[in-house]
Amino acid sequence: MSNRRQFLQHTAAGASALAFPLIGGAQPRPVKVGILHPVTGALAFSGQQCREGALLAIEDINKTGIKSLGGAKLEVMLGDAQSTPQAGAAEVEKMNEAGCSAVVGAFASAICLATTQAAAKYNLPHVVDVGVADQIVERGLKNTFRFGPGYRTCAQVAVNNLHVLNTVAGKPAKTVMIIHEESLFGTGTANLLARELPGFGFEVKEVIKHANPTRDFNNIVLRMKSVNPDIVIPANYYNEYALLVRTMQQQRVVPKAIYSVLGGAASSYKFLKEFPEAANGIIDCNHWFNPKNPKSAALRKRVEAKGLFFTYEVFMAYTATMLLADAIERAKSADRAAIIDALEKSTFADHIMPYGPTKFVGGQNQGAQPLMTQVVGGDIKVIVPREYREVEPIFPLKS
Repeated sequence: MSNRRQFLQHTAAGASALAFPLIGGAQPRPVKVGILHPVTGALAFSGQQCREGALLAIEDINKTGIKSLGGAKLEVMLGDAQSTPQAGAAEVEKMNEAGCSAVVGAFASAICLATTQAAAKYNLPHVVDVGVADQIVERGLKNTFRFGPGYRTCAQVAVNNLHVLNTVAGKPAKTVMIIHEESLFGTGTANLLARELPGFGFEVKEVIKHANPTRDFNNIVLRMKSVNPDIVIPANYYNEYALLVRTMQQQRVVPKAIYSVLGGAASSYKFLKEFPEAANGIIDCNHWFNPKNPKSAALRKRVEAKGLFFTYEVFMAYTATMLLADAIERAKSADRAAIIDALEKSTFADHIMPYGPTKFVGGQNQGAQPLMTQVVGGDIKVIVPREYREVEPIFPLKS
């Protein structure tokens, strides 16, 4: 009997010793988030870059987890929008069924328009990383939040700065030709520019749209030769932008300036490396990081260590994902309504963008702004800063 009692006591003690570590080491339930981008199809390069930026953010977030949820990790569900709005919306349906608490994406304006609408059916928070069409945040969708600027803001900044640059240079440029891709992003940007430029003394000679993808710009550049504009303004995605500028170079079409607005390749280290001569001198009004923030350089180093380019897609998706994590942290919950409420009240400031603390009105971050860049001396420089007054602006327009 004594042996049996000792055995039971030892067994109970052993069971207790085993049980306590399991309780003490129990992991909090992960928070599921959808990362949705066009990683195949015509927009695959940009989509893959966005995905990489989002995953780098997840990596950083999961080093400590969501502290208010006991260190809960973010569990990623990856989605491929296949470069079409329909596929993007279908991926949102899957993410909802899988129990995702929020979605980050989906790069292209037309895709974002569809994915935010699909997410709204389920009150699923959707943080837009890049999509610039203002319709995305002007439909009254309570679930939708865009961290970066829309194309109306970008067009206004671009036109104002073009006027300044041209005036300081002695007003050598008087005529403009706009080349844009045919989807929501390109068409909307081109329409805004065509409406605003005449008020600053520029004559818009022609607005030409092209399909996406387009594999031959010879006819468009021949037309450009005929029109002979002082300034060419492209608004298109990476592949088409690069091909357009290279075709201009091949046909020796040299306007006084190539002045991009949200140019898909203009502010791109990939374009600079692959086509340095074609890129030289191009000005762009686009998404850009805060060059004064040491975290920018650190993130760029990490991206380039992976053999990738530090493009706007990477840092826009990275910061959008960090914004979402900040909201989950403050919500202290994986509940969708709680996350939406936290996003609405966001004052997120620990980011690498030149925005200041986040403030959402109608789903749009009010402080979001583009910067003006130019390819100079084999690098991309901020030339017309809003906050960095000590940087000397460059006036490259040819007289």
